[in-house]
Amino acid sequence: MFFRFILLLSVILSGLNTSGQEPILNLNNPDREAWFTSLGFGMFIHWSFDVQLGMVISHSMVGASDEYLDRYVHQLPQTFDPVNFNAHEWAKAAKLAGMKYLVFTTKHHNGFCMYDTKTTDFSIMHTPYGRDPTAQLIEACRRHGLAVGIYYSPDDFYYLYQHKIPISRARPEAMASHNAGLNEYAKSQMRELMTRYGPIDIVFLDGLEQFGKTELAKLCWEINPDVVVTRGAMETPEQNTPDAPLPAPWEACYTLGEQWQFRPTNESYKSAREVILKLIEIRCKGGNFLLNFGPDALGQFPPEQKAILNEISLWMFINQDAFTDTEPLDLIHEGSSWFLKAKDGSAVYVFLTDPDWQLGERREFNLTRLTGTTQSKISVLGHAGQVLEYHPEVDPAPSVIQTSTGLHISVMRAQRIYNDRTWPNPIVVKLENVHINAPGK
Repeated sequence: MFFRFILLLSVILSGLNTSGQEPILNLNNPDREAWFTSLGFGMFIHWSFDVQLGMVISHSMVGASDEYLDRYVHQLPQTFDPVNFNAHEWAKAAKLAGMKYLVFTTKHHNGFCMYDTKTTDFSIMHTPYGRDPTAQLIEACRRHGLAVGIYYSPDDFYYLYQHKIPISRARPEAMASHNAGLNEYAKSQMRELMTRYGPIDIVFLDGLEQFGKTELAKLCWEINPDVVVTRGAMETPEQNTPDAPLPAPWEACYTLGEQWQFRPTNESYKSAREVILKLIEIRCKGGNFLLNFGPDALGQFPPEQKAILNEISLWMFINQDAFTDTEPLDLIHEGSSWFLKAKDGSAVYVFLTDPDWQLGERREFNLTRLTGTTQSKISVLGHAGQVLEYHPEVDPAPSVIQTSTGLHISVMRAQRIYNDRTWPNPIVVKLENVHINAPGK
């Protein structure tokens, strides 16, 4: 209790600033926050019944006509039947991609509950599907070794609709801080989520105002002191990465395309290389990367998303050692080379992100902030450094040598990943018995 009092006091004092923003309350257990940071990479899922029309999740209700809202609320759920949803396929796909946790939208701003709730009939249980995908996903995550995360928004457009309050994201009566009924309604749903499915590892609280998130966060910690609240208690930059590391645990969340929920047309997806580069940058700056996917109306990942996820999985299969028991250095990057180190100090991993690296091509790098010795060793993750296919005369071994200007490494891209021998993604090398120089040394 003394620890939690000191932590609460520090949070309150840190919140006394001149920014005009509501202070963030963070009662996360520091050991659990450290555990959360060690997970590093997670899958975000945005999915609700309005995916049937490929529209933005929830927000079409804001300012909509009465006739539109009537059809949205009463008709559209009656055709939602994601018969191809398979929670184990989602969990296996996340795990294969090197993700360590999964966060699922149990209720977005529209108020539609994607779980079995007793608080409202506006839920997945009152659709033709009639089953609880949240329960299925939580069970699948546990079976496949993923940490369990739930997204919940205290904003609730359906609640406003029922109470004849204009659906808005700015009016006071639409906010929990000015609406006691909405506040208690959200808490009732949060109690369900935190008590019906066993221990929840991670909670992501969305919504426009900090008050609602803080009220729910306090409830979550009361029920489970070991839960890690991300948005609502820590920095969660959305669609951007900080220029420099933040002083406390943080999580950047990005969409794979441009929209959170699946959009079948007019969508533009990031390439796997773009995603991998973001993962490298975020991890080397000490943050977590929560990457969003949007299943379709039948409960499947669309082919475009599956293809990109497959390429990420392939790269992580080759380079997973660089994300296992590693942490950032004070040295984040030198040019296009980015760095992580083994937590036990035994190795430094260097992500070589130069583009257009051809099979059989050797490139040289000079790392001025690292120092080697005669005992220094280098290896390329995934490759033994002994054979370049069809070229027995070529020695593909990497090399490392200390020079007067820095640590010089020489690396060949020698592993055939694709049949056409093109592979656009970074190479990762492992350096052992090297030292990190202080800035200016």
